[in-house]
Amino acid sequence: MTRNTTAPRNVHATAIVLGTVGYLFVGPSGTGKTSAALACLSSAARRGWNAALVSDDQVLVSLRGGRLVARAPATIAGLAELRGVGPIPVRKVKAAVMSYAVLPVAPPFDMRVAPEAETWDAGPAVLPLLRLPLLPGLDPLDALSRFSAL
Repeated sequence: MTRNTTAPRNVHATAIVLGTVGYLFVGPSGTGKTSAALACLSSAARRGWNAALVSDDQVLVSLRGGRLVARAPATIAGLAELRGVGPIPVRKVKAAVMSYAVLPVAPPFDMRVAPEAETWDAGPAVLPLLRLPLLPGLDPLDALSRFSAL
């Protein structure tokens, strides 16, 4: 029997929603999860898109109706932590379904081409993994829109 609902699990990530598509930015500390996610939100706002933060640094993920749902712990809802600055308020939503995991990668790149059909295990569900190159002059939202259902 497949489980449709799970208890929340705290993962170290940043979750945003762009339109109706949820992105869970994953990776070790200091790899650019928050800055890449905020750059996507800023770019989306300039384009007039509906976009918001779900949670930064700590994301509560659970399976609801067979879909991975992300929420923020109450203590950090609506805040994103910028290194060297501290927590800043960001437009937020209470929860969102996550469609993709995003791994920010900066040069020098370990590999020339990412493996096909990469996934990331979020605990209660597995998400398709998108590698997001962090290159000067490249809008991360432009890069995401090439690889996902934006």
